[in-house]
Amino acid sequence: MGEVARDGRLPAADPLTRLFHALADPTRRRLLNQLTVGAAKVTDLARPFRMSLPAVSKHLRILEDAGLVSRTVDGRIHRLTLTGAPLRQVETWLDPFRAYWESTLDALQADLGERPGAPDTRRRWGGARHQQTDRKARRRPPRPARG
Repeated sequence: MGEVARDGRLPAADPLTRLFHALADPTRRRLLNQLTVGAAKVTDLARPFRMSLPAVSKHLRILEDAGLVSRTVDGRIHRLTLTGAPLRQVETWLDPFRAYWESTLDALQADLGERPGAPDTRRRWGGARHQQTDRKARRRPPRPARG
């Protein structure tokens, strides 16, 4: 990874590195979350943060460099919009890891399922194929109170 400039930007970094750099900061993730509702002015985005407007603007420039945010300027008003397409690059990069962990967890589940008295391993993390199991786990009736 290249040196980070004073303004937080990554000069000459590949697009995936810029994405991860932009997503690594909790302030920038909160800014992206605010933009999921719709376009917003810089001043509106900065309002919930306890930092100066120039500091928020630096975070927004890093998000722009990563392609996660686009800016339109109308006079003195700057509006920002979320651009979700670059997140597909992150998803594509993560796919082999997801496949690895799902196969590893499937093997663990099969191994645990063969042991007598093994815990119920049906509830799994993430993945569309496991959402139905998660919903069933949440619907279980509460256990009776021990008296």
